[in-house]
Amino acid sequence: MFIYSKHLLQQIQLRNIALVQIEEVLQNPDHVIMEDGFTVFQKLLYENNKRYLLRIFVNEKKQPPVVVTAYKTSKINKYLLP
Repeated sequence: MFIYSKHLLQQIQLRNIALVQIEEVLQNPDHVIMEDGFTVFQKLLYENNKRYLLRIFVNEKKQPPVVVTAYKTSKINKYLLP
């Protein structure tokens, strides 16, 4: 179970990300990494014949964990390759 922050809800509206996409990535991520003290859930998406990486930042120090923000990026290799 996750709590959605007000910031997340504002950002996904601005960035045209559906809440159902957030829920799908949290339940079934392709990758989970640690970055800057956050757990980052990532999943490749295909929209309009383009690939994107949806990245979701979660503060797991809080209970229940708080989803802080999310964004889509086309710079997939930057985040998936070492």
